[in-house]
This record gives sequence, C-alpha cells and structure tokens, in this order.
Amino acid sequence: MPSFNKVTDLSTIRPLFFDGMTLLFGGFGGVGSPPGLVDCLIESGVKNVHLVGNDAGFPWIGMGKFICLERATSLIASHIGSNPIAGELMNQGKLQVEFSPQGILVERIRSGGVGLNGFLTEIGMGTKLEYNKPRVKIGEKEFMYEAPITGDVSIVYAKKADTFGNLVFDKTARNTNPYVAMAGKITIVEADEIVEMGELNPEEIIVPGIYVKHIVPSKGYNWKWIWEMPDKSSRNAPPAK
Repeated sequence: MPSFNKVTDLSTIRPLFFDGMTLLFGGFGGVGSPPGLVDCLIESGVKNVHLVGNDAGFPWIGMGKFICLERATSLIASHIGSNPIAGELMNQGKLQVEFSPQGILVERIRSGGVGLNGFLTEIGMGTKLEYNKPRVKIGEKEFMYEAPITGDVSIVYAKKADTFGNLVFDKTARNTNPYVAMAGKITIVEADEIVEMGELNPEEIIVPGIYVKHIVPSKGYNWKWIWEMPDKSSRNAPPAK
C-alpha cells in the first residue's frame, strides 16, 4: 500500500535530477521559486538541463542562479530581461531561448498537466514568436498551433502543505506554481509549513496532493544575504543559506 506521507529531505531529492532532463519551475521573477530546491539542483551537479518557467529570475535569485552556471541548455520563458547574464548566454549561443507570451506559456503548461493536445491561438502570428509552428485554418480564419508542455521534474514552492501534498500558496507567490505542479512526471514541493492530513481548510487548497510526489521543508529565503550582496551581477554568487 503506498504511503500517504510524502515528506522527505533533500538527500532523497538530489538523485531525482539528471543530465538532459526537462525541468519545470514555478515562480515569477524569483518570487514563488523554491529556494532550497534550486540550491539542491545546483549542488546535484546536473547539466544540459532544459528549463521551462516564466522567466530567468535574477542572477542571484531563483532559477537565475542555476542559469548563470551555464548548465542549462535551453529555456522556454516569457522574458529574460531581469537576468542580463541569461541574455549574454543567449547571444553567445550558449543558451537556446524560446520566448512565449506569458498567457500562452501558462496555457501550454496547463494543457500538458490536464492531458490536452495543445490549442489554437492568433497570438504571436506574423511575428518571430511563430518559431515555424504549424498553422490551422478554420473557416476563414487561420490559427497557430501551440503544443502542450510537460517535464521530467517539476519544482514548486508552497506556503503550506499537508503530508499528502495538498497545497496552499501565499498571495502572488502562487503565480505559475499550480500549473507547473500538474505538468511534471515527478513533482517536488518545497513548503514553508507542513501539517498532517485533514488540517488544511479544503477551501484553501489550490493543488490536490495527487499531483505531488515529494515534499521537503523549506528554510525560506535569506533576504539579508540577497539584498546585501556586494555584486548582484555576479554569476558565481553562492546559494543562500
């Protein structure tokens, strides 16, 4: 009988990351990105990772710390402007970046999570955002096909989780996390607070635990370390402790 207690530690999580994987991550400008899991990803030593997330974070916050180590091969995101190093790597051909309008990107991830085969849209047609995507004509109108996105691993940040993986989020830190949680083969959650099953208010639960494989307790963000960094442009910034 499978265990309903999915709480574990980072030593169990680290082997789940592997070279060449597709990794989905929650967060918006670093807010809502799981700091402990990003550090665990860095410490795992994996490389050639294909990333999917809203943005490239900052060089010292969120997934930006991993990107700056040049261990990501590609990134699908809505923008990378907050991380100038990501822009440098893209221009040098070291990071393949596919830009996707924010709403379209979220819908592609949601489609993957709920098992849809993609969708049709007019957004981006006639621009460089087409990326040679197929076109479909319905009646007199033409649409562009957007494929669903899924990943090998999804990493998510939650305010509160019960031991089964039902999740509650903190205000805007919710952002893309619920959709990312649905679209990974293995979804790992970092939670600020973990309670027993039955202790969460059902009306507050955003992600049901059926999507979650593992939960790790979070130490949170070290905001003092983040804002007192002498050089916020450094790609060699150490992970927050």
